[in-house]
Amino acid sequence: MVATGGDAPANAAGAVVPVAFEEQPAPSRPGGYGLGREALPEEIAAWDIDVRPDGQGLPEGSGDVWTGEELFVERCAVCHGDFGEGAGRWPQLAGGFGTLDGDDPVKTVGSFWPYLSTAIDYIHRAMPFGDAQSLTADETYAITAYILHLNDLVDDDFVLSPETFASVQMPNADGFFEDDRDEVELVEFSREPCMENCKESVEITMRATVLDVTPGDGFDVADAADAAVAVAEEPAMAEAVGGTNTTEAEAAQAETTEAAAPDATAEMAAVPDEAPAAEPVMTEAVPEADALDMALVAAGEQVFRRCSACHEVGEGARTRTGPVLNGVVGAPIASEEGFRYSRVLEEAGEAGRVWSVEELSAYLANPRGYMPGTKMAFQGLRSDDEIAAVIAFLQSHPE
Repeated sequence: MVATGGDAPANAAGAVVPVAFEEQPAPSRPGGYGLGREALPEEIAAWDIDVRPDGQGLPEGSGDVWTGEELFVERCAVCHGDFGEGAGRWPQLAGGFGTLDGDDPVKTVGSFWPYLSTAIDYIHRAMPFGDAQSLTADETYAITAYILHLNDLVDDDFVLSPETFASVQMPNADGFFEDDRDEVELVEFSREPCMENCKESVEITMRATVLDVTPGDGFDVADAADAAVAVAEEPAMAEAVGGTNTTEAEAAQAETTEAAAPDATAEMAAVPDEAPAAEPVMTEAVPEADALDMALVAAGEQVFRRCSACHEVGEGARTRTGPVLNGVVGAPIASEEGFRYSRVLEEAGEAGRVWSVEELSAYLANPRGYMPGTKMAFQGLRSDDEIAAVIAFLQSHPE
């Protein structure tokens, strides 16, 4: 309501001032503009949810890998895939190790992110997409633990909490450094540029033939320049001595070869025709179950838990997302009756290839790299020991 007439107060100039404005509280801070108010403690707490690399700001709670898998499939897999491989063009969360220095680096939580706090902070603050901040602290810890497990950074019995936070070491923790450009580059490029008489003499330090190098990689500019000059002078020198580049050593070698040719021909004629020896047929020997290293089999059983979401082995095993794996070692590729395999696997089976130890090892290390087009979304096992263990476990289930 605004007071009018005689009820309204007047300012120093005699103008009528509405009561509503007269009764507004003073600015919340001296010198302010009277906008807003002091934030309430609960409002600050709701906003102040950042988690720092040293663990400051971690919420109370905990979450384990197996709970995280269920939550991830339900809340995250539609964009990121069941195994963090990324669906469509959504971000990949697992794998990518050893790619950061390549032409096509794969930046994932495991390969690129330097701090575990970044994952916890971002998931708790901004995920799932379209439903941000709907996850509890326990759910956030569980999903983060599962992502760590997908990257082979923790075991499947790991429980993430403020107490175990510091035990996780991110592989790329040393891959980042403080930005010192304001102290180094800015000073260098802020100097007044030299415009004349900047050097006492001019020297050629590089030639166009050797510009495809990276300075500082142990490359000697002087040697390269000398080599370029020598290459440029070679045709002229060759023309001056008769228009040929053939050396004396090469000429002598040619004469020796010509002299030896008749002898070689006679020797070949003296040898009677022989039927070519038959190549030995290579077969894959599959160890008997009782000859297996049972300690390795036990280790493989633990590794196989990563596969159990899609595959089953043992008595009563049935086809799920993936085929039953009983007797897979040594069996023809894509031979499980009734299962619809990827075309690349069907073609391998039609070509007579079998799941030998070598084939399985290569496939388990990088399924999509070894069999481009496979529908199996699993990123692969990073360790040769894990691959050997899971193959031993599969060999222990021949039927």
